[in-house]
Amino acid sequence: MEEFSKAPDGEIAPAQAATRSMGSVLQRMAYPALLATTVATGVVALARGWDPTRISPLFLMGVLLYLTALERLIPYNRAWHPSRSEWRWYGIYFLFTMVGSAVAQALVSTAVAALSPAVPALPLWVEIPSALLLGSLASYLVHRLGHTQPLLWRLHGVHHVPQKVNVANNGVNHVLDIVLAQGFVQLALALAGFSRESVFVVGLFVTAQGYFVHANIDVHIGRLNHFLASPEQHRLHHSTALSEAGHYGSDLSVWDHLFGSYTWRPGRTPVAVGLSDPASFPDTGQIVASLLHPTRRPPRDGGDTPGN
Repeated sequence: MEEFSKAPDGEIAPAQAATRSMGSVLQRMAYPALLATTVATGVVALARGWDPTRISPLFLMGVLLYLTALERLIPYNRAWHPSRSEWRWYGIYFLFTMVGSAVAQALVSTAVAALSPAVPALPLWVEIPSALLLGSLASYLVHRLGHTQPLLWRLHGVHHVPQKVNVANNGVNHVLDIVLAQGFVQLALALAGFSRESVFVVGLFVTAQGYFVHANIDVHIGRLNHFLASPEQHRLHHSTALSEAGHYGSDLSVWDHLFGSYTWRPGRTPVAVGLSDPASFPDTGQIVASLLHPTRRPPRDGGDTPGN
């Protein structure tokens, strides 16, 4: 906690009191504001017929700017702010992540065009929650497999190398991990026949949640933790102690409850974040080595086994 100097009479100086009060307001309003903006964007975009291919990238940039600003205003851990060199690395990985997302979308675009109905079979107020639940379940399953299957862990483990959790390193991923994970989720939604409108709205929410849970911000969502994922939970997911990890859902937490991977409780924080065996993966700055890591022969001592 930040310490405040006292005025001569023992009270906190007015300017510092105002700063603390502003921080308290931001802590309470940061998440509701993000959710409200997400809903408003979806509603207005659908009502006005805006092109999702233009709105989605703009929305992503807005989310990144908003959460990055909050990391400076109400940080959870100031030591987790990216250094200059880390900003460069994270930027390169972010581009790889965007490429992976585009490839995944391209791979399933034919199926989406063929299987998504031109007119929603259900009202959007029914279809959107249904698409969210299915997409969230698909995301949970493929994420959990990324931690339990050795071959998939060699891809997904790249994301767990940093010893910090912040908005910028949410994009630290192996490009093939993004292709497989997002392709699986999008294909599940396409096979279910959800409309483009519902997939677009769900995509906005998933984008906001994905970066929110990774944000280095001091916010608490209380009982909502039992339904929605949060930074409080996701920091545990990155813990070096596997007993407190879990939390494979990055949008909803209901699947973690259902499948026994929910470990959060009020006040619980990770011992440390990163890999339990840091030597099993290249450093984040070794970008080429990280991309080639899946082709490397696993060590005989089992140091490359799934986990974090």
